[in-house]
Amino acid sequence: MATRLLDATRNASANAVGTLMSGGSIEIRTGSQPTNASDTATGTLLATVTLGTAGSASSGTVAMPDPASVNASATGTAGWARVKTSGGTTVFDCAVGAEVTLSNTALVSGSPVDLSSVTYTQPAS
Repeated sequence: MATRLLDATRNASANAVGTLMSGGSIEIRTGSQPTNASDTATGTLLATVTLGTAGSASSGTVAMPDPASVNASATGTAGWARVKTSGGTTVFDCAVGAEVTLSNTALVSGSPVDLSSVTYTQPAS
């Protein structure tokens, strides 16, 4: 049988991840994400964006406020992102376009990086 979570359980889990993300950062990188979030980061680091404080989860999803604008530190196509705590510990990795959405994935060194959304969703099953 499959595991199915109540919304209250999903929200509690998403809020815990949101707490870890709050005040942390997102590293935007080229290429494909590693197999495991504990693996060494791959690809070129294109930008590091500092996160604010997460809101409260709803339907298992927690959203981060629009982060401050940063400029890309390298040129390349964003492929994946690593979300870290304020202390630099990895929280999770994701494909760009999933939990981390950019207005434009083709980043140019010195140009603004616009994150359209940053979310985390705890699956229902």
